[in-house]
Amino acid sequence: MDRVAVLGTGIMGSAMARNLLAAGVPTTVWNRSPEATAPLATAGATVAGSAPEAVADARVVITMLPTAEITQSVMFDDGVVEALPADAVWAQMGTIGLAATGGLVARLTQARPDVSYVDAPVSGSKGPAEAGQLLVLASGPAVAEPVVREAFAAVGRRTVWLGAAGQGTAMKLAVNAYMSILIEGVAEALELAGHLGIDPARLAEAIEGGPLDAPITDAKLHKMEMDDVTPEFPLQWALKDVNLALTAAGGNHLPLLHALSGQWKAAVDAGHGREDISAARAAVGR
Repeated sequence: MDRVAVLGTGIMGSAMARNLLAAGVPTTVWNRSPEATAPLATAGATVAGSAPEAVADARVVITMLPTAEITQSVMFDDGVVEALPADAVWAQMGTIGLAATGGLVARLTQARPDVSYVDAPVSGSKGPAEAGQLLVLASGPAVAEPVVREAFAAVGRRTVWLGAAGQGTAMKLAVNAYMSILIEGVAEALELAGHLGIDPARLAEAIEGGPLDAPITDAKLHKMEMDDVTPEFPLQWALKDVNLALTAAGGNHLPLLHALSGQWKAAVDAGHGREDISAARAAVGR
């Protein structure tokens, strides 16, 4: 099997690496904070001392880093692109926005025309990542599809190919905008319920099994009800994705997302950024 390197082993990257290992895929991992890779070594991963070392013999390189700036720094400033083997595929699976995606494609094409770039952000948070049930929103050259097929199958329930690189990121921004509005809706419904003297558990009962019931809203309603902010998708990264969507929209006015950005920024500024997105509740009526 082709070796896969995973650069970035936070909540999502570590889960993806574990699923690659479970599928029998030789996997090398690297993280900016080395302690994050120790549990993966126990699971059978090869731990690299540097990012260039991690990719030296990998056919597929997955980046799951938190921001566009960090991704660019690791890949270009730290010498990773130069260390990629010939005919490797770089699968960029974090959410970094349309402008950054276009910039990375252009830089890679100039520096390493022999390496393919696949723009493949994933839909799903900690639970689906751990279960290998992510939705992979892939876009890029057709020649790369058979190379990444095995790795994507190990980390996801389904891979959707959407066209040229950038289309995966476009779809991810739209999906996360939809999700974010739903979660803010849950937070505000709970605030209203409290004001009206409604037990949150009864609100959940009224919604359960009906047309308004959705797995993500049900899960976050219960987390908010219990004040459980154990991170599955940290609020600071959800806010980042909302702002990336607003930037991508250009002149299009998206009033709910604009309001949501300010609302969640207040929660992040109050110290809730590393908590789960369910901490959106903290910015409503408090």
